Amino acid sequence: MSNISENLERISERIFAACERAGRKRESVELIAVSKTKPVSDIREAMRLGIRCFGENRVQELRQKTAEIPEKLHWHMIGVLQKNKVKYLPGMVEMIHSVDSLGLAQEIEKECKKHGISMDVLCEVNVGREESKGGVLPEELPGFLSEAVKLSHLRIRGLMTVAPIASEAEESRPIFRSLRELLESMNREIPALSMDQLSMGMSGDFEVAIEEGATLVRIGSAIFGDRHYS
Repeated sequence: MSNISENLERISERIFAACERAGRKRESVELIAVSKTKPVSDIREAMRLGIRCFGENRVQELRQKTAEIPEKLHWHMIGVLQKNKVKYLPGMVEMIHSVDSLGLAQEIEKECKKHGISMDVLCEVNVGREESKGGVLPEELPGFLSEAVKLSHLRIRGLMTVAPIASEAEESRPIFRSLRELLESMNREIPALSMDQLSMGMSGDFEVAIEEGATLVRIGSAIFGDRHYS
């Protein structure tokens, strides 16, 4: 077996076990294989093993890879998104995870309206209040969602967060629990919302995220190996 095959087998077992511990069905969690910086050959190997959902951080890299891979896949934009790059995404990605301002939401609305489509989006929340990360602060979330939900070409499906780097996965549990509680409270407070997606958990902490309610886990290096940035 290839390393990717072995890695995916282990991850599949760990996702199943985490679901069992949480009393959840395995199908309630979707694995997003984060292929940023990785070659198309790695994506094709993952495709051969049954993976159809991939996440990318940069629009330019996403455009290059979708041009090389004509097969129907479920592409997710998970990285920082600049407003001037939004125009490339309608029809290319199924979901944008990193909506962190009303201005960005309005730009997505404008571009999707041009194409006559709707886009599934997640609001990125900076639960850990890290200055180095984007995301709406928890106290800003009600105001942001109250306005964003009015945009007719956006489907606000849920929330996303990136937990602070920690030495132990367990340290991320309060972050993930807080995001789940925010989703539940926003659904109660804003009747127009019916959010059902929590994008949280990466290679180092996805099991804890699943135990706290993650529906989308973003796993890259644990599948494809360490990244080497040029």
